[in-house]
Amino acid sequence: MAIFTNQATISYNNTIRNSNITTGQILTTVSATKTAVGDDYTAGDDVTYVISILNSGTTPITDVTVTDDLGAYEFGETTVYPLRYVPGSVRYYLNGVLQTAPSADDGAGLVFTGLTVPAGGNAMLVYEAEVTQFAPLADGGTITNTASVTGSCIAEPITVSAVITTQDEADLTITKSLCPNTVTGCGQLSYTFVIQNTGNTPADAELGAVITDTFSPILRDLLVTFNGDAWTEGTNYTYNEETGEFATVAGQITVPAAAFTQDESGAWVVNPGVSVLTVTGTL
Repeated sequence: MAIFTNQATISYNNTIRNSNITTGQILTTVSATKTAVGDDYTAGDDVTYVISILNSGTTPITDVTVTDDLGAYEFGETTVYPLRYVPGSVRYYLNGVLQTAPSADDGAGLVFTGLTVPAGGNAMLVYEAEVTQFAPLADGGTITNTASVTGSCIAEPITVSAVITTQDEADLTITKSLCPNTVTGCGQLSYTFVIQNTGNTPADAELGAVITDTFSPILRDLLVTFNGDAWTEGTNYTYNEETGEFATVAGQITVPAAAFTQDESGAWVVNPGVSVLTVTGTL
């Protein structure tokens, strides 16, 4: 509901008189909502957004434009966008019936033009946006995506928003290396396992991460360390010298959360948390 005021003046003989102020109201028949399908995100995700526009009046609303800021925020002297429109992803419905896709300009933000909302009906836009390098990834990070709706018979722009938050979880990868690459019979070798966590949550004992491997050739007289600390068979790991089967005990592998920093462009850089498991044995 928009409120407007108006005042007149009368001028004569270098005298100005003001009238009383009249006040009126414009009852809007148009409303809108914006939702995200799913309430969290990770790096590189595609997020589906739905904007629904309802017209409860008896006159169609034409020349409707929807402007989406793609979560834009200021960084230094520039504007960065944590979301990027996925070209060709938009679907446009009138009263639930699919229509020809509207024009979409994804320059600075995203603009859909040429929309209509039928009298006593609704229009709906469904589209996808990709999470970019400018999206916060640390624990508690959010993207606030705001859109405005303008058009004929809409007295003031209608603003709607949807907020999504980071998916707080560990994200582990593992690499394995051998040293030395060439070893003689009865020689000693070491396997090194580097576990990286690019997630914003530590991989703690409760996560129950386990590393398993079957050494071939089979190793004897194992020496196992984790982040430089000696491990004990039966407490921290198990090993079968007849089969070469090695496994860490659930919860013994822990990895700190990643750290996140913004570079000069505003892009978020992931610095993974790292833990190292080393298994040394004799052939």
